[in-house]
Amino acid sequence: MAVRLGVVSFAHAHVHAYLDAIAAMDDAVAVAGWDDDAERGRQACHRHQLAFEPELDMLLARDDIDAVFVTSQTNRHAEHAVAAAQAGKTVLLQKPMALTLADCDLIVDAVQRSGVGFSMCYQMRCDPVNQRMKQLVDDGAVGKIAVVRRRHAIPMLLDPAFARPGNWHIDPVANLGMFADDASHAADWFYWMLGRPVSVMAEIDNVITDVAPDDNGVALFRFADKEIGILENSSTTLAAEATTEIYGDQGVIIQNYGDLPSSSVPRPPSPIALKIYRTDDPRWHDLGLPAETQQGDRIAAVARPVVDYLHGRRGPIATAADGRVCVEMILASYRSAEEGRRIAL
Repeated sequence: MAVRLGVVSFAHAHVHAYLDAIAAMDDAVAVAGWDDDAERGRQACHRHQLAFEPELDMLLARDDIDAVFVTSQTNRHAEHAVAAAQAGKTVLLQKPMALTLADCDLIVDAVQRSGVGFSMCYQMRCDPVNQRMKQLVDDGAVGKIAVVRRRHAIPMLLDPAFARPGNWHIDPVANLGMFADDASHAADWFYWMLGRPVSVMAEIDNVITDVAPDDNGVALFRFADKEIGILENSSTTLAAEATTEIYGDQGVIIQNYGDLPSSSVPRPPSPIALKIYRTDDPRWHDLGLPAETQQGDRIAAVARPVVDYLHGRRGPIATAADGRVCVEMILASYRSAEEGRRIAL
């Protein structure tokens, strides 16, 4: 039987990619949605052929919904995720988990008390190139790792249609800052790849714009085995190429075209998405993964593992505990930038 899905708020546009992907599946169906912005909700439900529920309680009371995407403004994630869990619905939560550790704890507690399923919707864990890098790191393919650099960037603050009054993404109450919103992808990637960091030093600021609380940031994480992780996040990057560099004592891994500004511009002839250099065979090897993937396709790729999770074919993309670690990393980065010092995690 198909798993039946609902939507709690269409505030975050990623849900449209999820629903478009689900519409092509025969083992999942989207049923209904709710939004505190009724006009936005009605338009989105019409677009995806869903029933619109005018009240959240009415959506969560439906017995033809097994799970809900919670894709509301970030500062309302706890309110909506807790309500869904208490109604017995599996929670599929958009990143970041919340804006405070207290709200993260409310979500964790509600999920545990209710016994419902839960998954964060981290698209970077669903991308084949990232999955291959994870496998290579876990297998020790480049030996002991010294430094990892990961960029996750967008050009959105240079787009007047995005950088406009009323957009909740740039509202410090609804979303804290652009680093909190977008660097959460890369923070989770580092945690997934190297484990929980032990400290962070960061610079986060408005460098060239002033429409959001911040537009560029760099966080320097240290991990349990002394690895140095360099997280680069920007909301003003127009074009790029090398997304990830992993440097070990037996080799190097390079990823290209792994974020929006590097995948939305024309690639050079014969592009390479992922390559490895090893001391036992000292030359670059193309690992043969697709190099033409668009960022929208990475977002849509969340839908398949989520549906498989709901069918019991696999575990969640990331647990509630994982989501909390990511928020801790982001908040510690802000604190480091504000106080000008290293912060222990």
